[in-house]
Amino acid sequence: MKKIMYSRFGGPEVLELVESERPHPGEGQIRISVRAAAVNAFDWRVREGQRLGTHPVTLPSGLGIDASGVVDMVGPGVMGTAVGDAVFGEGRDTYAESAVMTVWHPMPAPLSYEEAAGYPSVLEAALRVLDEVEARSGETLLVSGAAGGVGSAVVQIARSRGVHVIGTAGTGNQRYLRSIGASATTYGDGWVERVRALGTIDAALDLAGAGVLPQLVQLTGNPNRVVTIADLDAAQHGVHFSGAAGDVAGALAEGSRLVVDGVLKLPVAATYTLAEAAAAHVDSRAGHTRGRRIIVI
Repeated sequence: MKKIMYSRFGGPEVLELVESERPHPGEGQIRISVRAAAVNAFDWRVREGQRLGTHPVTLPSGLGIDASGVVDMVGPGVMGTAVGDAVFGEGRDTYAESAVMTVWHPMPAPLSYEEAAGYPSVLEAALRVLDEVEARSGETLLVSGAAGGVGSAVVQIARSRGVHVIGTAGTGNQRYLRSIGASATTYGDGWVERVRALGTIDAALDLAGAGVLPQLVQLTGNPNRVVTIADLDAAQHGVHFSGAAGDVAGALAEGSRLVVDGVLKLPVAATYTLAEAAAAHVDSRAGHTRGRRIIVI
């Protein structure tokens, strides 16, 4: 099978498309014929060697966590899932034609494979940070970096819980943010004043790592009501850094319900082939996305 691998840390040029043996699922795992895999910021951070403390890598290594596809092998101890089922979830080395999945859920009927691949990590992160920041009905939540995958999910889920959301994003994503229920404004010079003009901030999320934590603390008046998933300097500002995944299985189930109920919809910003994985990483690292970047197998 074809698979993306890298044998040294570095830029996107270290990614190689190689032939590899198909993996085999272990106890409580399944294998899927991958139809689509999501490109996450986590992927290129690991490829660059940024996240080795919490996620050690043995080289050479594959890449990818999120995927959707069709089950073609079921490991020992797996119940309720059969060969031929369409699923989405998290696994390892999903930039490949076959991948072992460790957490999965039946794919919601409204979603295509390309769409479904973009949900797993985003769902888990969005639900986790909303719980950690304790955004409550009637409050106003500021989301820095609101137009990306996690931001898009946060906005829609928070709105469904009765939370008013103010989102910051580039000029090209202002209409998009309003379409999913946020009050939108641009980042850049004067953004704090523009946010204040939109409302009083009770809680804030940093999803972009743009060095805005001091301003978010200033706007909320309380570092305990600020959570980041992207700024490793969080502790210097008394802010909680949320980096450890929580209940992925629960997030997949909850997200599936939200999708079926029409509450949540994550757009696919761009698609790539396996051979274009390096280009996908370049685009992901550049940011300014609207929704998800997906590798189609």
